[in-house]
Amino acid sequence: MLRKLLVLAVLALATACSSGGGDQLPAGPDLMKKAAEAMKGVKSATFSISTEGKPNVPVKKADGRLTAAGDADGTITLDVLGTLQEVTFALIGDTVHFKGPTGGFQKMTRQQLAQFYDPSVILEPTKGIAQLLASATDPKVEGVESGSYRVATTFPGQVVGQIVPGVTQGVNGKVWLDQATSRLTKASLPLQNGTVTVSFSDYDAPVTITPPAAG
Repeated sequence: MLRKLLVLAVLALATACSSGGGDQLPAGPDLMKKAAEAMKGVKSATFSISTEGKPNVPVKKADGRLTAAGDADGTITLDVLGTLQEVTFALIGDTVHFKGPTGGFQKMTRQQLAQFYDPSVILEPTKGIAQLLASATDPKVEGVESGSYRVATTFPGQVVGQIVPGVTQGVNGKVWLDQATSRLTKASLPLQNGTVTVSFSDYDAPVTITPPAAG
């Protein structure tokens, strides 16, 4: 009987020690606040937006580069009246050079582009990722994946809509924050009928956005 009690005591102690590992995870609100501040200092980044299923958003796919100054280039696939249209773009200052599936490059203003999607907002501290992280409510750190903290949280629809046009309702999503820098590496945003995933890499790499060659 004494031996059985000793065995149970050892097992209970081992269980208590192993479960204490969760205490090593940072508090969700503190981590999100730190991440929001880290994103405010980003000078450039490579971004990717992808969708699964059929979420009701006009931007179905996007890949490109961004600078803190607001310049950007890449490709965006838009749902235009049920038809997917891929657009190549270079946003420099107030001018957008864009090209559809056919024909050459044309120009529009930044304000005209913003009616559809303005990727430069992503790194804008008061509207982009920094604001998204700062506005998160009830964040819970779930664990660590590939060097990033996985955090479940809720985002207000109006803030998500700045980054993913078409979103108006609050979103219960997940974000992955780099353990070393606190910067966002990925966000998963479940919406009605599908999911939008936003990913980031190559932070602060030298980026020069230039107009496309004429002709």
